[in-house]
Amino acid sequence: MTSCECLVVEKVAEDHAGGGGEATAARGSGGSCAGERWAGRAPRSEAMFPIYVMGSSRARAVLLDPSAAGDPIWEAVKAEARSEAEKEPILSSFLYASVLSHDCLERALSFVLANRLEDPTLLATQLIDIFNDVMMNDADIRRSIRLDAQAFKGRDPSCAQYSWALLYLKGYHSLQSYRIAHVLWNQGRKVLALALQSRISEVFAVDIHPAAKIGEGILLDHGTGLVIGETAVVGNWVSLMQGVTLGGTGKEHGDRHPKIGQGALLGAGATILGNITVGEGAMIAAGSLVLKHVPPHSMAVGNPAKVVGYTEKEDPSLTMKHDARRDYFEHVAGSFPDGRSNGSVVK
Repeated sequence: MTSCECLVVEKVAEDHAGGGGEATAARGSGGSCAGERWAGRAPRSEAMFPIYVMGSSRARAVLLDPSAAGDPIWEAVKAEARSEAEKEPILSSFLYASVLSHDCLERALSFVLANRLEDPTLLATQLIDIFNDVMMNDADIRRSIRLDAQAFKGRDPSCAQYSWALLYLKGYHSLQSYRIAHVLWNQGRKVLALALQSRISEVFAVDIHPAAKIGEGILLDHGTGLVIGETAVVGNWVSLMQGVTLGGTGKEHGDRHPKIGQGALLGAGATILGNITVGEGAMIAAGSLVLKHVPPHSMAVGNPAKVVGYTEKEDPSLTMKHDARRDYFEHVAGSFPDGRSNGSVVK
């Protein structure tokens, strides 16, 4: 294994954004490459709207003025809401109030989240003002809510429309609520951020400390039971299933939570404890207990988890392939004295 600076070139189709060509993005990533095994590593293939990632003048227009024309996800959300209102007239008032009465994705999201999180002491009208103030003044969070929406639609087969993530999926709701709490925490409004964290946990059964650092293009699939500690770091394009814990190992202070590399996939019920690293493009199998560093592009399975193989060339967070490959089952079978296991080798 050699250490190097990798340059990944991504080709991004422009047809979603109304263009006819392709955009190419160069992305540098530090860390290790697994030698020849990854010399031909394919670029990430998740479809993106280039205006959110390329730094074009069109991107700046959308991110500086969310109500500006030319925001493809917002246009898609509105079109979907109109169509659904025609199909289900009983939901027309809900869809108008949540989507069609607003001039941008940020204000629609503020309305949806505020009405999910309100309680007798945190009124929806107060929360809408707070959420709008945060999102309308932070270009990073405006980009993240769009890239997260793409992640939900692109990786979750049950999310057929962008509007479904905005309106119905608590994984998306809890992630965007965390993003707002994180901004408030960094602004020094820690008590309000903690109050939001408490309410997010109560409503969505997702507990993310507002000081945790989470990248963009994230999928929280289902979300229920997810716990992310104060000093945890989650890279871009990571997918986390329900019941994942990124926790500490005791009551020590300081940097004590896991660091998850870009493109990793954390299976349902995976528990990762301590200030350890899960490398870029790694896959942690469902139900695993991880107590040691996991190398990039590797597959860790078991309790305690052990590296049993390597992930496919594309990041598992994008392919969403949770099944162990044949080499894992052969490894398990070979560990028995008679050469057999209580499971069969997958052909």
